[in-house]
Amino acid sequence: MSLALSSSPSRRASPPWAAFRRLGTGAHRVAMPLAILVVWQGLAWAGLIQTRLMPSPIMVAESFWQLLITGQLIGNLLVSLARVVVGLGIGILLGVVFGLIAGLSRLGEDTVDATLQMARTLPHLALIPLFILWFGIGETPKIALIALGTVFPIYLNLFSGIRGVDRKILEAATTLDLTRSEIIWNVVLPGALPAFLVGLRYAVGIAWLTLVVAEQLNASSGIGYLIMNARDFLQTDVIFVGLIVYAILGLGTDQMVRMIERRALAWRPSFIAARAGNQAAA
Repeated sequence: MSLALSSSPSRRASPPWAAFRRLGTGAHRVAMPLAILVVWQGLAWAGLIQTRLMPSPIMVAESFWQLLITGQLIGNLLVSLARVVVGLGIGILLGVVFGLIAGLSRLGEDTVDATLQMARTLPHLALIPLFILWFGIGETPKIALIALGTVFPIYLNLFSGIRGVDRKILEAATTLDLTRSEIIWNVVLPGALPAFLVGLRYAVGIAWLTLVVAEQLNASSGIGYLIMNARDFLQTDVIFVGLIVYAILGLGTDQMVRMIERRALAWRPSFIAARAGNQAAA
């Protein structure tokens, strides 16, 4: 009788803090930024900071809305996005090509690796004056800088991923009478995919960092141009708007890569365990 009345472990009452945990990490992540904004606005209202040099969050929000309704923000944002997409696309393409050449062949490694390693040690942002002399002051030097900065993390991580594929898996694949191209497509590339996605996350961050610098040199459009124009007129609120937009774009694109990672690597035990944990918590 006592056994029939006892509750099963799955129906056991959850502790009081379980409901808070089920809210997910989203509430935890926004708590600190919101607290910073509240303190920042309070200091501005109290007159403890000079709003001419450090505008309050409300002033920044008003400037953001004004730039949005006038179309200045959207127009410059689209220009910046186009530069990053084109430059990052070129960098990914070159990084994948060089990574496959060096990773799949010892001869390919001897051919391209040393040259790329020497080029990687050069600070690509220091090449801005040279790129301006070569390509002028148009879009080409900005896109070329982004491509140059993003090619190396793609190459290095893809090369490492290809060479890091478990030899036992390769030996097992050879027993199935697979051709070399089939082994590369079905074994090597899937095994190198996690490392490639790590390189992609690094490349996305470098792309935005490069854009911030490139758009402040002889630019006539883009978020960086908006910031530099605001600097000339001492519009610190507009400068903050531009910086916040850069931060949001960087975070958003990183989250997109992480979403791709979760879908492309759904077969990995770590992601399977994470999904099982989330389902159990729900």
